[in-house]
Amino acid sequence: MLKKLTILFFLAGITSIQVAAQGFLHADGKRIVNGKGENVLLRGMGLGGWMLQEGYMLRINREGQQYRIRERIEELMGAKQTEEFYNLWLANHTRKTDVDSMKAWGFNSIRLPMHFNLYTLPADKEPVAGKNTWLEKGFAITDSLLSWCKANRMYLILDLHAAPGGQGNDLNISDRDPSKPSLWESEANQQKMIALWRKLAERYVNEPWIGAYDIINEPNWGFEDLANDKNGIKEKKNVPLRKLMVDITKAIREVDKNHLVVIEGNGWGNNYNGILPAWDNNMALSFHKYWSYNDPGSVNHMLKMRDEYNIPVWLGETGENSNVWFTEAIRLFETNNIGWAWWPLKKLGFNNPMEIRSNLNYDAVVNYFNGRPGAGKPKESNAYSGLMELATYTRLENTTIHRDVLDAMFRQPFSADAKPFKANKIMPGAVVKAVDFDLGRNGVAYFDKDTADYHVSTGKNTPGNRGRVYRNDGVDIRKDSTLYEQYFVNGIEAGEWLQYTVNVIKKGKYNLRLRVCADNANGKLSVSSGKVTFAKEVAVPNTGNEKNFTFVEIKNVALKAGKQVIRIYADSGGFGFSEIRFTN
Repeated sequence: MLKKLTILFFLAGITSIQVAAQGFLHADGKRIVNGKGENVLLRGMGLGGWMLQEGYMLRINREGQQYRIRERIEELMGAKQTEEFYNLWLANHTRKTDVDSMKAWGFNSIRLPMHFNLYTLPADKEPVAGKNTWLEKGFAITDSLLSWCKANRMYLILDLHAAPGGQGNDLNISDRDPSKPSLWESEANQQKMIALWRKLAERYVNEPWIGAYDIINEPNWGFEDLANDKNGIKEKKNVPLRKLMVDITKAIREVDKNHLVVIEGNGWGNNYNGILPAWDNNMALSFHKYWSYNDPGSVNHMLKMRDEYNIPVWLGETGENSNVWFTEAIRLFETNNIGWAWWPLKKLGFNNPMEIRSNLNYDAVVNYFNGRPGAGKPKESNAYSGLMELATYTRLENTTIHRDVLDAMFRQPFSADAKPFKANKIMPGAVVKAVDFDLGRNGVAYFDKDTADYHVSTGKNTPGNRGRVYRNDGVDIRKDSTLYEQYFVNGIEAGEWLQYTVNVIKKGKYNLRLRVCADNANGKLSVSSGKVTFAKEVAVPNTGNEKNFTFVEIKNVALKAGKQVIRIYADSGGFGFSEIRFTN
């Protein structure tokens, strides 16, 4: 027994040494490095929606600040049941299994968007003005998350997403109440923010798996011309922002000389006018990037600033787009040694690794909150049931995990190969769903003309998957109202195609029956495998609309045993397609 205990203590000691071996992340010129001086390329995920709900993540598009969502929920079902919902939400949304999964998928870091009100009271609710009441809840949640990160050798980056009073005029991202003084209009709010960062630094000073302190998320405030530049995009000096970040850094360094401090510019993190040069020798710049082209020019300003000031750059928040955009962006960032943190891990939406499912009672709450015509006020019991079910659905095992998103983030940036979305085993009676086309880049696994949203660069909205369900590639997918939990490809344009890697179990001649729909008689398709064309310009009949499906049949297709690649090509578009049936 003594020998066993000795071995266990020895192994525990090894584990402890391994956990601490890499040391603290820090700035080394233009690089972020670990304690060994090794370059660290952060591949991270932001836990948006956990401590801080933004309305869009819950499909609430009116009054989307968390405090208003909570107030409206209280109006439906009372304070006690509302507290139950939020406690269950916090307990379920992110757990050890989420962190374990992120590690297995390829992430090496997590960005925690913190709401200050889980750590301290708002300044106007302090029993003694100017004093800080510390709340254990936020610190306990952070401690648990840190323990899960340490177990997985992942860095945890603390991000103050909702600062006291709110740091900008984009109200939802900081849960700001515009009827009260903002962060920039209240000395008490600023002092509370400084004190909070000192408290966090004091608590985590000796934790090397805390990767960095991201001290303020996306400030967006017009200091010089608030009336005409409310989000600070054109700000030239940024004096109050720089002063506050300097004061926070000073407070951190009073108790913590170890950790990397990350700063963000005005205008949602990108306007650094007047902010640099750096005031500390262990700092990094964070930029945020959404809906712009992923060409070299789109990161030139980051690289220029990195070179000019000899300081590391980190893409602290990005995402909310299609798989094509994800692949392009990550390849661009990593080619330039820029680490990244995606946004978010999960929400009620399909373009993230995990999708939270809704339910009928919650849908009724959303319709009521959004003022949908005919949507009445839900019963208290129905609202409670719907919200508690939603909180239960945030658990990883109850979400839909989008493997296509993960493939686009980790394999496709540096691989031009296609791979099967599902194991399509072909024998008489087999069915291949149209939406289960191969995983891979546009032009490799499929070809679609509208693949991503670049509206910041183009001024036009091009969403990629217009149906916004099932997969996050450029292909348009909608739910089939005629079949339970079934989907189909629609909006097919001339020249587009879909590829399916299949494994033919039994060689022979097959009839391929394609289930199609169309509201015109213009559609034509071809079917091929490699250099062999099985059928060319097969007419797709007019079925009246997308709810009516029929079959077109391609007879006597000879398939060899083993792996083959089948392509469905649109000679002319205007039709939908749901499946291929393989019959004798």
